[in-house]
Amino acid sequence: MPERVRWRLVVPVKEARIAKSRLQPPAPLSRPELARAIALDTLEAVCRGLAPVDVVTVTSDEHIRGAAESLGCQVVTDPGTGLNDAILAGLQVAAAPKAAVAVLLGDLPALRPEDLLAGLSACARHERAVVPDRNGSGTVLLTARPGAPLVPSFGNGSAARHAQRAELLPLDLPRLRQDVDDLADLTAAAQLGVGPHTARVLALAAAD
Repeated sequence: MPERVRWRLVVPVKEARIAKSRLQPPAPLSRPELARAIALDTLEAVCRGLAPVDVVTVTSDEHIRGAAESLGCQVVTDPGTGLNDAILAGLQVAAAPKAAVAVLLGDLPALRPEDLLAGLSACARHERAVVPDRNGSGTVLLTARPGAPLVPSFGNGSAARHAQRAELLPLDLPRLRQDVDDLADLTAAAQLGVGPHTARVLALAAAD
């Protein structure tokens, strides 16, 4: 595959009021406030690495919709029937001739543009690839070369399911692989260094 690949990236972001049900935020933060901050840091990092026009955000959260549109992303309304259906809706819009497609989850507050680009570069060597989360069970990044179908199977244990059709790449990119599902994940992300939105809300908690 050529070194210079055009990527079309889908980022699903759940509505903040129902997102991150396992995450107990530190007082006085609300879960929606923290979930939105994490998503915003993820989207901004993505849009510094890729052309925003090649980023498709799938969400029903009006705050995230507005932020994604202001960044220049395409926005698709979440159909509300689960994560995989949301991703499929985004992939329909993301499909473009001669473009590779990828799905990146929107809960990576420590992500930097260079981490994303390094991950995509490694994935581009394979027809399909999956990058697992830090624990190895979930999926943070799923990719396919131009013309190769991408079948999302996110949820518990998704990395193993995706690896049945894709190359499993446990890359040494901790910022890319550090998703946030619970407080331990958030602590680990903070130790790596999070983006400005997450840092701001965590600073409010620390000052309380």
